[in-house]
Amino acid sequence: MTTPPSPPVADGPPSDQGLGQRAAVALVFGSSAAVLVVEIVALRLLAPYLGLTLETSTMVIGIALTAIALGSWLGGRAADQVDPYRLIGPALGVSGVVVSLTPLLLRTTAEWATPLLLLVAAGTLLVPGALLSAVTPIVTKLRLTSLAETGTVVGRLSGVGTFGAIVGTVLTGFVLVSRLPVSFILTGLGGLLVIASALVRWRARHRLRASAVALATVAAGSLATGFAPGGCDAETRYHCARIVADPDRATGRTLVLDGLRHSYVDIDDPTHLQFGYVRAIAAVVDTAFPEGEPLAAHHIGGGGLTFPRYLATVRPGTRSLVSEIDGGVVRIDREQLGLDTSTGIDVRVEDGRLGLKRLAADSRDVVVGDAFGGVSVPWHLTTFQALRDVRRVLKDDGLYVANLIDHGELAFARAEVATLRKLFAHVALIGAPVDIGLDPAATPVGGNLLVVASARPVDAPAVQEALDTRETGWRIATGDTVTAWTGDAPVLTDDYAPVDQLLQPHRTRTVR
Repeated sequence: MTTPPSPPVADGPPSDQGLGQRAAVALVFGSSAAVLVVEIVALRLLAPYLGLTLETSTMVIGIALTAIALGSWLGGRAADQVDPYRLIGPALGVSGVVVSLTPLLLRTTAEWATPLLLLVAAGTLLVPGALLSAVTPIVTKLRLTSLAETGTVVGRLSGVGTFGAIVGTVLTGFVLVSRLPVSFILTGLGGLLVIASALVRWRARHRLRASAVALATVAAGSLATGFAPGGCDAETRYHCARIVADPDRATGRTLVLDGLRHSYVDIDDPTHLQFGYVRAIAAVVDTAFPEGEPLAAHHIGGGGLTFPRYLATVRPGTRSLVSEIDGGVVRIDREQLGLDTSTGIDVRVEDGRLGLKRLAADSRDVVVGDAFGGVSVPWHLTTFQALRDVRRVLKDDGLYVANLIDHGELAFARAEVATLRKLFAHVALIGAPVDIGLDPAATPVGGNLLVVASARPVDAPAVQEALDTRETGWRIATGDTVTAWTGDAPVLTDDYAPVDQLLQPHRTRTVR
């Protein structure tokens, strides 16, 4: 039997089939960049409702990677069965509409239908992610007309797509988020995608009715986003920030970050301490040092700078150095919360651990740990190595006071206390009696806890008297009580610090 001849394979340079090389590069680059922009901004949209945790980040990254894999597979399959050029416009247009509506959909769902939030979040990531990822195999199909140049075409467009993803990541993290609200980023990106869809359809001489409808939807979604719940007075590099006036105190202001009350500041009276945990910190510090004596203090985490203002008022001459990673929060302190740097408060926009490394040994009377990402202390501030730096900068009679939040079995709080006990001779625990082992028969409730560490003994009776005077309702535990409470909790290190796994968030919104 004679074998029929194989069909001829085109040789030489590929034809454009209506799509030039520059257009192909632009489409692949832009669509790949857009996927990463959506992924990064989605993390910021979800943080106020799910927390800025390892689990949240893992979920968003996993969904984004699923979308990329699904889009690449289905896009290539569709391009083999349908005219590829007819697929590009709809992929860009539908993506643009979904992206532009994402802030409205997520914030509305979070406020009114919380159980559906994960489902809606997955959809708003999967749909545009898959459609945009499908653009690369579709464009590759259009450009690939010669087997002789398969490697060149596929390699070039794959490289362009990867480079676009890199640019999208860097541009979002270093430029867009620091300068624009996340809602504006997504609605703007959605508009650009729809415009790109219209250009592709116009070039292919397809009807533009669908593109007009998509643009109208983007415009309507942009307007509606402004009325969606969860709005911010300012979107900083790390937070959605609002200042809420106290209806019962004319000069009282609450700093709300990602829906959580982080600081309360009385602009005219820095000695007014609204939150119980801040009153407890004041009780510890005022007991440990003579009344009115100026201190050299370092604060890891700034927020509204409530305690640095308090020290500046009750201990004139105190020098407080604050490491606050969010420059937007510092700007709010200055513009809306009346920060006066002439009072000896020096705020540096820096990571708390890096700030510690810059301090001289034996230079601080007090170090206050009050840094949070959502309801969790950033893990790299909880480890033996980080706390060793705290011990290094403290004077021999210095004091470390840290604010913790935990619930359930308090596994994270116990691990942090276990870590401090490896470095300090004396560690005390302050909180509700049920949470610190003073009522062993009761089940812990959780919330704020203070841990106090020092090379010198903590005067527990004096601290308890101060806690009672300030009406905190809290108790102090030391010695064997702390040992029993800590149990066999692990020591956290730079090599092993599963803070997000140990910490159990409350089922309702945590209020500090």
